[in-house]
Amino acid sequence: MIAVVDYGMGNLRSVSKALEHVGADVLVTDRPEKLREAGGIVLPGVGAFRDAVRNLKEKGLWEAIIEEIENGKPFLGICLGLQLLFEKSYEFGKTEGFGFIEGEVVRFDLPQEFKIPHMGWNQIYKRKESRLFEGIRDGEFFYFVHSYYVKPVSEEVVLTETDYGICFVSSIEKENVFAVQFHPEKSQKAGLKLLSNFTRITTE
Repeated sequence: MIAVVDYGMGNLRSVSKALEHVGADVLVTDRPEKLREAGGIVLPGVGAFRDAVRNLKEKGLWEAIIEEIENGKPFLGICLGLQLLFEKSYEFGKTEGFGFIEGEVVRFDLPQEFKIPHMGWNQIYKRKESRLFEGIRDGEFFYFVHSYYVKPVSEEVVLTETDYGICFVSSIEKENVFAVQFHPEKSQKAGLKLLSNFTRITTE
């Protein structure tokens, strides 16, 4: 079973339906004990970093996620779920994240011709091979909606990069932790393939 974390922020129905479409047994939950019972965890998110941290802590989900990641459980962060893995974000002031990935979350500072938020289809370019991207071609298009992006300290965690005025990190992997800036649940066939790959990882 894959637990989709419900902390009041995120397109939970779209994510859960996409996972179900690729054959996953899915539970949308805000209960920490259910995360411990799951074979994998998905943390989606849309909205402000600071609000997400507050909501996760208020529901007791923050410590539960830390515990399960440290126990080696497969984890997939989506959009804000990627950003929360980092040490800090500067959205509406500095806020500390989980700190699983060294680095920070910063706002795009782009020439005027580039609209913020970065919204729509864009390509991902692989920087290393990963089980998460098996069967997905280099240069594939995924759907993005974000104004902030992650800046890891180490290049070793970088799975893909994307060009939008600058080259930014669009997905990462560290041991049992995977995360993407784009929305696989909105990315049609390629997104479903990625979610299928993650579902398989949770059963290996």
